[in-house]
Amino acid sequence: MATVTAPTPRLALPTALKHQAFRKLALLALAAAVLVPIANARWSSGSWPDTLTVDLTRPLTAVSDWIIDNRDSHPLFLYFFGYLSNAVVLSVRAVYLVLLAAGWAGVTAAAALVAWRTAGLRLALGTAAAFLACGLLGMWVPTMQTLALMVVAVLASVVTGALLGLAAGLSDRMDRALRPVLDTMQVLPAFAYLLPVVLVFGIGVPAAVLATVVYAAPPMARLTALGLRGADKGVLEAVESLGATARQRLLTARLPLARRELLLGLNQTIMMALSMAVIASVIGAGGLGDRVYQALASVDVGAALAAGIPIVLLAVVLDRVTGAAGDGMPRTGRAAWAYALAATVAAAVAGRLAGRLDWPDAWTVNIAEPVNHAVDWMTAHLYSGVPVVGGTADWAGHFTTWVLDPVRDGLQGLPWWAVLLLVAAVAWPIGTWRTALTAVLAMAAIGVLGVWTPALDTLSQVLAAVAVTLVLGFATGIAAARSDRFEALLRPVLDIFQTMPQFVYLIPVVALFGVGRAPAVAAAVVYALPAVVRITAQGLRQVDPAALESARSLGATPGQQLRQVQLPLARSALLLAVNQGVVLVLAVVIIGGLVGGGALGYDAVFGLAQGDLATGLVAGAAIVCLGLMLDRVTQPTERRARKGA
Repeated sequence: MATVTAPTPRLALPTALKHQAFRKLALLALAAAVLVPIANARWSSGSWPDTLTVDLTRPLTAVSDWIIDNRDSHPLFLYFFGYLSNAVVLSVRAVYLVLLAAGWAGVTAAAALVAWRTAGLRLALGTAAAFLACGLLGMWVPTMQTLALMVVAVLASVVTGALLGLAAGLSDRMDRALRPVLDTMQVLPAFAYLLPVVLVFGIGVPAAVLATVVYAAPPMARLTALGLRGADKGVLEAVESLGATARQRLLTARLPLARRELLLGLNQTIMMALSMAVIASVIGAGGLGDRVYQALASVDVGAALAAGIPIVLLAVVLDRVTGAAGDGMPRTGRAAWAYALAATVAAAVAGRLAGRLDWPDAWTVNIAEPVNHAVDWMTAHLYSGVPVVGGTADWAGHFTTWVLDPVRDGLQGLPWWAVLLLVAAVAWPIGTWRTALTAVLAMAAIGVLGVWTPALDTLSQVLAAVAVTLVLGFATGIAAARSDRFEALLRPVLDIFQTMPQFVYLIPVVALFGVGRAPAVAAAVVYALPAVVRITAQGLRQVDPAALESARSLGATPGQQLRQVQLPLARSALLLAVNQGVVLVLAVVIIGGLVGGGALGYDAVFGLAQGDLATGLVAGAAIVCLGLMLDRVTQPTERRARKGA
């Protein structure tokens, strides 16, 4: 009789050990066990070793000196940059003179009529009210200066971005070549753009316009390429079958099909150009940004608010008008535009005949004095000495002592190889080995540039600000997703905060918290919060209703539905919220160098103020590497996960 042998029981592994992330971490630990002793023996285990740094001070200083010595004599400057500078100055001056010639009545009428034909009567009335408010605040002339700069910068940005996007949308090779360039341009901080153009063009409008073009063109390029590449293949094949040439296919099919993306690119370019035009005030751009910068330097909150409100109004109006055009709302008949043009000319002529081209001084309202009185009261009663809760200065001090200092000291106390391992341990499990390698190399490049310590200081501020942003953003986004009334009340607040340029956020935090790293973090949190709230609420609202209904039918409570259904199904939106929060926080933490944020932001500001190309560009390059690392760590995709090593 045959004997039946019982199967040998197989040793069951815990579920966690079967996960791909655990296997990646195990491989990383094995590699660390081999490489860390070698690195530790060769380069020690403290901060980044000096033997692995590259000093760029001498070559960059030599380049800076050559530019300064040859700026007035070399043919490159005389016959190229000189003509370019003159063209920019003449263009901005021509637009500014046209705006002044139209007068406040003509400009207001023109803006309102454009908004009416593009987005309807309601937005037209809001646009007229916004321009009238700029005059009432006594900021009509600075507003026209900023608007003239914006018109020229946006036109140049749109043309440049559209041409680059056209090339990338029609050529795979060009798309691959431009992608890293556009990535770098979008991550590079604003101050890093200003220093090279100041060296070449000097202080003034040309440097401000060209820096704005470099900063604002990438969104137009990206969205143009996206629209061209996403065109309906069936429509393109149908057009091609009718014998259309490549040029005809582009003009009659590709571009019309990409209309929504093109208008979205215009919207994003306008918003970034306005933000950069304000920042460029530090290099002589003039206009509203210069008023804000001067007020910030003297901590005059009232004057800063008087100049900041028109910036916000311009941003909201431009965002709404271009957004409405992208949604397909415009009614642009030729007759309607002719009537609108005639009405604008009539308003301008009436203002000239009445001698009222300039905004009357008697019609202005001085808000600086009452605002400063209110700020003085807040400083006296809220800055310190508040019973039980403490004042804002106490909060800033406690946050610095209990959060910022420990995080910074902890990062700077780690061996350099431990920081690289930590970056790899975060990046690889949620992405691929390429993701982790890119993040590690970006972090290592910071050490090679010789700014390891200040970069970790900046990283500590970013991590602290992101943590606060995500806690507040997720909580607010969840509340907005669960309550239509709360979302309706929150929407205008988010609209205002999301369209406000970065520079403006520094004003109230300096008044409330003083100067230092904590105010920079507070400004970064306020700037990044709207995007996190919007993305979180939208992701939760887009969860499949059938899944929620199934959970309710099984007796799940609202809390269980949120934890077990909505949050897991909205994972991609939540990860996008994290990514956007990190990118936006980094942008403002760098600008926080103006208010005592220190670290890389201070180096970038110092390099700009002193004309020190080496310090400014090295800090800018380190910020790019830091942004690239944070982007890769917080932007996993399903495609990457499927291709994981």
